[in-house]
Amino acid sequence: MRSHKDLDVWKMAVKLAGRAYEITENYPRTEKYGITSQIRRAAVSISANIAEGAARQSKKEFIQYLSIAMGSASEVDTLIEISLEIKMGNRKDLLELQANNIQISKMLGGLIRSLKGKMTNG
Repeated sequence: MRSHKDLDVWKMAVKLAGRAYEITENYPRTEKYGITSQIRRAAVSISANIAEGAARQSKKEFIQYLSIAMGSASEVDTLIEISLEIKMGNRKDLLELQANNIQISKMLGGLIRSLKGKMTNG
């Protein structure tokens, strides 16, 4: 089985997490344990779940972890929307982060479909 480090979606998710840290660095200190912490944790969770799933023994388990990663990507999207709604953070940066997050979600969906197809066909 391939390493998670060979997966483009994992590479993109790691970059997304790093960018989420950069963008939230300028959030108010009062949000340190609020939205700042939540968006960072959710962004980190995407790549972490991809890695953990790739290390599992079965495709079924991998799919389960990829589904969790998709949930974290949805959480990131919601936290970005909230940030935009309350005008917290740089709008341009947040929209760029959101676009990258959407791309990751699409890639995760494609990977899940591919793995499910391999389970039924092989």
